[in-house]
Amino acid sequence: MANILCTGIATVDIINELDQYPAEDDEVRILSQEKCRGGNSANTAVILSHLGHQCHWAGTAVAPLTGDHDCQIILDDLQQHNINIQYSRFLDQGKVPTSYISLSRKTGSRTISHYRDLPEYPFSAFKQIPLENFDWLHFEGRNIKQTIKMMQFCREKTPTTPISLEIEKNREAIETLIHYADIIFFSRQYALMNAYKDPRSFCIDFSQSYPEQIIFCAWGKAGAGAAFQQQFYWQDGIKIKTVDTLGAGDVFNAGIIHQQLMQQSIQHSLQYACQIAAEKCTTKGLIA
Repeated sequence: MANILCTGIATVDIINELDQYPAEDDEVRILSQEKCRGGNSANTAVILSHLGHQCHWAGTAVAPLTGDHDCQIILDDLQQHNINIQYSRFLDQGKVPTSYISLSRKTGSRTISHYRDLPEYPFSAFKQIPLENFDWLHFEGRNIKQTIKMMQFCREKTPTTPISLEIEKNREAIETLIHYADIIFFSRQYALMNAYKDPRSFCIDFSQSYPEQIIFCAWGKAGAGAAFQQQFYWQDGIKIKTVDTLGAGDVFNAGIIHQQLMQQSIQHSLQYACQIAAEKCTTKGLIA
């Protein structure tokens, strides 16, 4: 299978399961609590590893000898899932990013509060990676000034290696990254924040602006859309009993990358990615 590099963050997730979301100023009892590894690019790497690929994670962490037990949770999990971390950057101080997640048992949806006190992964570390060894390069749309240098470097060093980019939130100048990617994963949240009310108009408009890129946009339980050269593709969501949506977007992205590496069509890729994302939502945890 393919050799894949995922660049971004890994987090510790503290997941509090509630019967339902509380109103402001309410006091409620937590039904269960779990602490585990999270982070978009790390999640994507883990899923791709389970799909048979050799995955590397490039990100920032705290050196194990500092005694940061949360960082050890991240490292142990990545090792368990056979993720290579040789290109990651380890610092002598700081606190790994932490996501505090409220998971509603009633709806299966999640609300996240994120704390970060650790520098982002820098271009100075990324440029040391032998990019010629990889068949696919995946980036998170964050840390814009450094990430654009990384993506430009990829195009200079390995111009034919496919690049995918996840754009989850509106960030200043984030659109400058799009030109350097082949596949863009946009979130429903991003589309809504840009005044789009449906995936079709969003995908087609962005495909018109970026005709060389394949545009994907997952739309929650409704399904997912894609566009390439203004041709729109759609896959209905699969009806399931939702238990846990945490990480479903990362599973969807991994499914698309997996299918594209196998040179499958856009429509087939959508169908597969929606299927495995739905399966993930029927159970707790990242792996269905």
